Amino acid sequence: MHALSVRQLIKVYASGVQALAGIDLDVPRGDFCALLGPNGAGKTSLIGIVTSLVKKTSGEVRVFGHDLDHELNAVKSAIGVVPQEINLNLWDKVSNIVVNQAGFYGVPPARARRRAEICLRQLQLWDRRHDSARTLSGGMKRRLMIARALMHEPELLILDEPTAGVDIEIRRSMWDFLRDINAAGTTIILTTHYLEEAENLCRHVAIIDHGQVIIDDRMAAVLARLQQEHFLLTLHEPVTALPALEGFEARLISDHELEVAVPRSKSINELFGSLSAAGLQVVSLRNRANRLEELFLALTERKDRPRNAVAGAAPQ
Repeated sequence: MHALSVRQLIKVYASGVQALAGIDLDVPRGDFCALLGPNGAGKTSLIGIVTSLVKKTSGEVRVFGHDLDHELNAVKSAIGVVPQEINLNLWDKVSNIVVNQAGFYGVPPARARRRAEICLRQLQLWDRRHDSARTLSGGMKRRLMIARALMHEPELLILDEPTAGVDIEIRRSMWDFLRDINAAGTTIILTTHYLEEAENLCRHVAIIDHGQVIIDDRMAAVLARLQQEHFLLTLHEPVTALPALEGFEARLISDHELEVAVPRSKSINELFGSLSAAGLQVVSLRNRANRLEELFLALTERKDRPRNAVAGAAPQ
């Protein structure tokens, strides 16, 4: 049984914009899935439909086998959602926010208090439990939203840009926490514009563009589609002319920096052999962009494709 199964899902808004054009998507139970796409691709519409905040035009949605149309309460109980926008009651105490959330799902008060301690300790917020949410930093508010979403112990956690605007240290600690709960059995769907985050965390990736799923595969299989990787090399000595590197395409970024495209058929050792033959010494080497970012840009930068629209669409 899949955690999420979507079949021929269509969403047409009253404006005539077709946000989803009949997509199919399966997220296996226990998976950690990246749901990616450029702005306006349809990700938010998909999440809105799955979480019952947006009415679908047609199609089928099942969450752990429960049909969205006929078993709405079961679907809601199975899902925890962390939205992109901070939507906490900033004047309430941290502990109240999470305990009250549990009450919406019928969790008894005593159990909710025990659950609150577990979630707040896991997310390093227990010491701030008596504080007003407005006194928390941006990163702490993000962590509080995750704690709130986990209070009813959902089987599926949907995270919409959970680390937007937080610093590197907090982001990494959140990564560790998400890995832990996924390893314990929680299925996670993550949307993010930090593609390094998706590549590091997720085993499965689905890319949506113009309301259609253009990639749906294991992360390793998707990354294997890259035909070449781009590296930035810092040179020991300045150069004034582009050196000839046999078997590689290169361009000068500055007199001390070189960008080189390395095909899948070539190794880094071969690159260094060409650099040595050209008399160049390298101080450092790094990826121009992470691998998933390069593939994402190659797949979605198609500006000639029109936005989906249905003429005369009826209001939804």
